[in-house]
Amino acid sequence: MKLKYTFICLVLIVAATGCKKLLDRPPLTNVPDETAWSSEDNVRLYANKFYTGYFVGYGTQFSAEAGAALLGFRFSDDVFLMGNQSNFSRSVPNSGIWGMGTLRSINIMLDRIKNRMKGVLSEEAYNHWTGIGRFFRAMEYADLVSDYGDVPYFGYVPLETNLPDLYKPRTPRSQVMDSVYEDLKFAMSNVRTADGDQQVNRYVVAAFASRIALAEGSWQKYYYKDAARSDKFFALAQDAAGLVINSGRFDIVTDFRSLFTSNSLSGNKDVILYRHYDAAAGITHAIATNNNLSESVAFGPTTDLIKSFICVDGQPYQNATVANADDFTLSNMIKSRDSRLEATFYDKPNVRNRASYWYINKFLPRAAAAIVDAGGSVPTEFTSNKNQTDYPVMRYAEVLLNWIEAKAEQGSATQADIEVSINKIRKRPLAPEATAKGVSQTAALNIDKLPDDPSRDPSVPALLWEIRRERRMEFVFEYSRYQDLRRWKKLEYMDTENKPDLLSGGWVNFPTELPDDLSKEANKTGQISVVPLAGGSPVVFNGSNGTAMKGFYRGTNTNGRLVFLNQTGVNPYLSPVGKTQMDDYKSRGYTLAQTEGWPAYQ
Repeated sequence: MKLKYTFICLVLIVAATGCKKLLDRPPLTNVPDETAWSSEDNVRLYANKFYTGYFVGYGTQFSAEAGAALLGFRFSDDVFLMGNQSNFSRSVPNSGIWGMGTLRSINIMLDRIKNRMKGVLSEEAYNHWTGIGRFFRAMEYADLVSDYGDVPYFGYVPLETNLPDLYKPRTPRSQVMDSVYEDLKFAMSNVRTADGDQQVNRYVVAAFASRIALAEGSWQKYYYKDAARSDKFFALAQDAAGLVINSGRFDIVTDFRSLFTSNSLSGNKDVILYRHYDAAAGITHAIATNNNLSESVAFGPTTDLIKSFICVDGQPYQNATVANADDFTLSNMIKSRDSRLEATFYDKPNVRNRASYWYINKFLPRAAAAIVDAGGSVPTEFTSNKNQTDYPVMRYAEVLLNWIEAKAEQGSATQADIEVSINKIRKRPLAPEATAKGVSQTAALNIDKLPDDPSRDPSVPALLWEIRRERRMEFVFEYSRYQDLRRWKKLEYMDTENKPDLLSGGWVNFPTELPDDLSKEANKTGQISVVPLAGGSPVVFNGSNGTAMKGFYRGTNTNGRLVFLNQTGVNPYLSPVGKTQMDDYKSRGYTLAQTEGWPAYQ
């Protein structure tokens, strides 16, 4: 049976405009599988359809993509919600399993290149496009493995009528990731170093390879306790990141907030790959809706996150020499903490952040924030789904931090390596608006004089602790915190029962900063409380104790998440498959094993 497969053809749009907006492409012509594989242009157009799936950015409009890319940051130890906290899965679902549709599309691409295009493509082009296909296959399997552990591996296009393929058992994670390893190595050696603006090139491949390899190295070390396999992937992470670093093409030259608030990241040396948005083409997003200082939001930064920001002298606040380091008033924090804090938050407590009172505006341009601050309305383009700022899909800073973490995990990090990575990032330029507020660059990290953080998890060496802190500040409210906790086997950091700082937010001095808010609440006592710096029971506003309302804000309706650790039949690190799918396998005479740590049925 001949398979029919169609894909998006953009030859007309490229020819007509000469402009490659390669992450967003309107559909034009559908080309059947029998005639599609006749030119390099066609295979390029086939590969283009994978971009929006793997390089999501802010998604589009109000799409679910945006939630997957960024707004998913709400589930971590960085963010808490008003009311009940989001919970981990605690039971096997009735239905749920991995999807193989994208993987099938990728394998079709690889199959057709191999079997139909050897006489069409030059050797260089053949290897390049094979590398592109293998890169996307590695990306897909890395995602599947991260979610489920063992998953069926297909290095070929299975027949739709072949039951042993349709009901293939789970392949051990180690075998799947060995194939991912080989796919990444091939792609890093064969994908072109340049192939047009916003097209995947060797440096894009290597940057994502550093992410994938670091993640797998960490999983193998901390979750599976396999030193040999962790070393293999940590070494790959270093090699991949080193390829990007040694290219000399990238640098840290942009102030932090501008990376997320620019309408054009083209040519920016901080950015390895970005997603472009264009209102004229109808390609917009909605990230600023949650950051525009005009919308009321019900999520905000945890006290735990706020306390983690390093002081400008390079020390945790408990040991810092900077003036008033233990004063958590936002205006003081802006001057005493790493510059990324000022770039991430509005500069005074704001009642529109109903969870934390610290309003996140990392994704709102400073000029727009200034308009709102002066009493004006937020510009229309930062409301609803009208946002058109570009998203840095892969940043050079991530490659640097992947590289230094992998080296530290293997005990090979030196001061010279720290200078190339962490200290390079700390020396990034400051925005003039930040400097005017008293913001300064953070002192360099010295590997021989590491901070002695009294809050450090004793199971984490001091250097790794500081590297992990750096990641937390650098990627705050982006995609990675929850994924980092999983790969470090540290979901305990999200346990609200043992970490009360996860249930309170920003420091607020209500009598001096928000006296009107206390007045409004005077007849609704028992809804506002604050937690002292020393911890302990919250102080609840009773209508007459306004002078005592100084501390980390906690709404009195804020509740912790359900216990999820050390529960029989609950594995928060990996996803279970559903009962329906297990029954379906069984009815056909096959066996679908349940994910490690979950029972077959509950």
